[in-house]
Order: sequence, then structure tokens, then C-alpha cells
Amino acid sequence: MSQQEAPPEPAAGGRVAGDAAVSGIRLTSVTLPLPVPVSDAKVLTGRQRPMTEVVFLFAEVAAGDQHGIGFSYSKRAGGRAQYAHAAEVAQTALGQDASDIGRIHTSLLWAGASVGRSGAATQAIAAIDIALWDLKARRAGLPLAKLLGAYRDSVRTYDTSGGFLHADLAAITARADESLAAGIGGIKIKVGHPDSRVDLDRVAAVRDHLGEHVPLMVDANQQWDRATAARIGRVLDRYGLEWIEEPLDAYDATGHARLAQRLDTPIATGEMLTSVAEHYELIRHQAADIIQPDAPRVGGITPFLQLATLADHSGVDLAPHFAMEIHIHLAAAYPRETWVEHFDWLNPLFQHRMETRDGRMVVPTRPGLGLAPTDQARRWVTDTIGFGSIGTPLR
Repeated sequence: MSQQEAPPEPAAGGRVAGDAAVSGIRLTSVTLPLPVPVSDAKVLTGRQRPMTEVVFLFAEVAAGDQHGIGFSYSKRAGGRAQYAHAAEVAQTALGQDASDIGRIHTSLLWAGASVGRSGAATQAIAAIDIALWDLKARRAGLPLAKLLGAYRDSVRTYDTSGGFLHADLAAITARADESLAAGIGGIKIKVGHPDSRVDLDRVAAVRDHLGEHVPLMVDANQQWDRATAARIGRVLDRYGLEWIEEPLDAYDATGHARLAQRLDTPIATGEMLTSVAEHYELIRHQAADIIQPDAPRVGGITPFLQLATLADHSGVDLAPHFAMEIHIHLAAAYPRETWVEHFDWLNPLFQHRMETRDGRMVVPTRPGLGLAPTDQARRWVTDTIGFGSIGTPLR
């Protein structure tokens, strides 16, 4: 190998030169308006207002002439905090080897160590981490799932978009029919209404409409106490549900463990947790049959993979929350058969649609995550900042 062909030697702190180095980062805040205000149990119990928008933090990372894109998000408050924190720490990644994603992730954590390793801090880092993984897969010319080592080329998928509590029963069943006709395999509806009789009537009606062979899930969004969850859960056992989601407070590992022991229906939870350590409490307490980590919330793909290893070792199933554009790749690389949540909310942001057929979501074959922002997404930009040499926006 000639001197010109030799790989660059890493400098202190993992700094390198040439096309291997992170040469630029662009952060962009995008506000996605929702067509209809969305309400779940947290709204009906007075804890939150209906959701009208989702704020996204996009990160574009450049190394040489290659780019990667990642995103995090916030429902209701938090979007500005994510953007502000990312803007403070992003320069830490400049000059580091773009392939050393674990080292970069750790350096970003330490750059903001005074605000901890969970919450808005990790969600801000997540966008950069995900962009680095997208970049790595693009440079390899592989879909991210293939780079990670896929076990399957499609993943079971279920629809959530049409099952919120603001929708009446006719709208829910009509949407369920549309989803199944579009190749989606399961249906999830929201529960947690202040009057539990409303929940039970809706579940019974939807199960009757779908028949006993269509996978059906319910999601209480943390609105039950332990006694209520046990009482309603015993009734729900008769409907053959795939799972009961977030029946209790997200941090009540002990309560979830007791409930899982008492009910036949599997318990699923974890979407609100923002670190591997928090999820490990669920695993350690045997509090969930199915964990539902969210890569943008736990800090990106790097910690998600750590968590997936812990879950698989403990015999726990996986059903990642939201962000199907990212999670289809991660679910395909999980050893156990998984579920991916189908949400159509993000469709206006990206040029390509996720393919569903025969109850499954197909892993995209485009390099990386396979994401390309739309012109509409660019019109929803509220703020942007760049570091280093980032070039033109990713297309």
C-alpha cells in the first residue's frame, strides 16, 4: 500500500483527516402539523391537551462527499430543548472518524454530562447518532438492516393512527378495514377512558368487527392505577389481545411485574423511557413481556442496540414505538419475531412510503435508512444551524 493509499492515523480523541472524518453537521427544526387534533387517555383525564403538531429535530452529517440523515422528535413540549442541546454539543463530533459511532456517542454524552443521560439530552444526541448510522450504511451501499445483520426482510406491522379516543367507533372500524386492506396486519386502539365501561364496550365492538383472528392490541397510555389495571385486565383477557400497552405509570416496574403475573394477556411498555438503564429496570423486574423502546428517545441506534441485546438475552419480545422509518431496520435485525408500529403521520416528511403487504412491513432496499425529505418538509423548517462543511441539504 502506498503512502497516499494508507488510511489516516487517528489523532488524540479519535480525530482523523480526510473522507473518514465528520466534516459537517446541520441541525434543522421542523414542525409537522397534524390534520386533526389527537386525543388519548391523557387528554380525557385532563393531564394533557389534544396534540396538534409534532416537532422534529433533523440532523445531517457529512463525511467527505457522503451524507447521512437522522431525526428525533417531541410531541407537545420539548422540541426547542432538543434543538438547543444538539446545537451546543454537535461540534464535538467534528473531525472524529464517522465510523466510530460508539465513541462519538460517548463524546456527545460527556459534552452535555451536566444535564444527565436521559430525557431531552439523549433525544438531542439521538438525531446525530441515527444520522451517523445512516451515513455508515450509505457508505457501505447497504440498507441499515443489512448492515446490522437482518434476520428477516419484512416485519409484522400494526396500525395505531386510527384508534385514538377522539375517534368514534364507526371511524375506528372503518379505518381498521382500510388498514387491513392496505396490507397492515394488526390494529391497536386506545383505552384509558375515565369510564372503563366505554373502554370495554369499544374493545368488544372492535373485536367483534375484526373477528378473532386479526391481531388486536390496546393502549392505556399510563392512565390506570394498579387496582384498575388488574380489574380491567381480567376482563380484557377474554378478547385474545396481543398485548395491553402502558397500563400503569411508565416507571412503575414493580406494578407492571405484578400485573404481568396476574394476567394472561401480555404486557407491553417502555415507549416513554429515555435510557437503557430505565428499560433495564423493566427487564430486571420481569415487568413486561414486550418492551417498546423508541430509538430517538433512548439516545439513538447505538443505545437501542445495547438494549436489544439485553432484551433478547432475557427472552423479551420487541415492538419499537413510533418512527417506523427507523424502527423497521432495527426490528428486522432483532433475533426474535417483532412488531413495528405503523403511523402515517410522517408521510408528508419523506419522499418514499413504507410498503406493507400480507400483514407485514417490507424493509426498504435503499442504502441507509432510505430517507429523503420532501419539499413540504423544508417548508415546515423553523430553525437551522450548521457546523463545519456540510454542503447542500440532503436529497
